[in-house]
Amino acid sequence: MSETEAQVTNWLDKEEKELNKQATFDGEKLPSLQFEENKIVRFKVDFSEEFKVFDDTVNKAIKAIIPVEHNSERKILWLNKKNPLYKEIIHAGKEGINGFAVMQIGNKANTKYNLVKE
Repeated sequence: MSETEAQVTNWLDKEEKELNKQATFDGEKLPSLQFEENKIVRFKVDFSEEFKVFDDTVNKAIKAIIPVEHNSERKILWLNKKNPLYKEIIHAGKEGINGFAVMQIGNKANTKYNLVKE
């Protein structure tokens, strides 16, 4: 192997190791909670343990991995920690509230989540 081939192989090996570190999730695999535009989704949040986080380097976001129960099924709510809904969920959890009703307004880049007070 020539010196040039060795250099190429070395940096490719190094890059491959970095790829394996990025964007991996090692938690329990559960279905994601899905919202629909202009529909209320009711769920309960499990606050029994600290939420795991996922560093989404592609979208440059840190997402909380929130365990929820929706329609008697355990699911995961992936929520950007900068999303105002995350703040509302945390504040409600501190007050002992674990049941939520959320409505999605808009879609794609214009998506917003509103906590519905019932």
